[in-house]
Amino acid sequence: MKLLTEIPAFDPDGDLNVVIETPKGSHNKYAYDEEFGAFRFKAVMPEGNLFPHDFGFVPSTLGEDGDPLDVLVLLDVPLPVGCLLSARPLGVIEAEQREPDGKIERNDRLLAVATKARTHAHVHRLEDLRPGLLDEIEAFFGHYNALSGRRFTPVGRGGPERARALIEAGIAARKKAR
Repeated sequence: MKLLTEIPAFDPDGDLNVVIETPKGSHNKYAYDEEFGAFRFKAVMPEGNLFPHDFGFVPSTLGEDGDPLDVLVLLDVPLPVGCLLSARPLGVIEAEQREPDGKIERNDRLLAVATKARTHAHVHRLEDLRPGLLDEIEAFFGHYNALSGRRFTPVGRGGPERARALIEAGIAARKKAR
């Protein structure tokens, strides 16, 4: 059986493959455990904190943090943990993350729209999102990380071209690590 992290990053149509780890609206944080080929329960979010959109990873990639690239997916309804879907990259929130030990690493967040989305079908670039949404997403990740003693600091935003460049770099990094 193929591990979810070994699925190609792009599907045959050229859309991004995404594996959902944590559904929109979830109080629970899940993460794919490649060693066991299963989703591991990681944490319960404090009361009032929910994931704003489906959160997952791009298979066959590796980010600077040593994990597959993170992606937040806009879709009409939440998908279940482990669901594989196709999405089109909208852009990226480039960010640095300071760990409790002081170590700083890049931990960018890709943003994408599910190719089968209805509500967000018109969204192709970050500029197509409603005003304030990116600020809200950055605030969510800042608060989420602060609860674990980490500091999430956005350092820039990029469009679909920048997102694709990060994905290609992530694919190359994964191949090199193997």
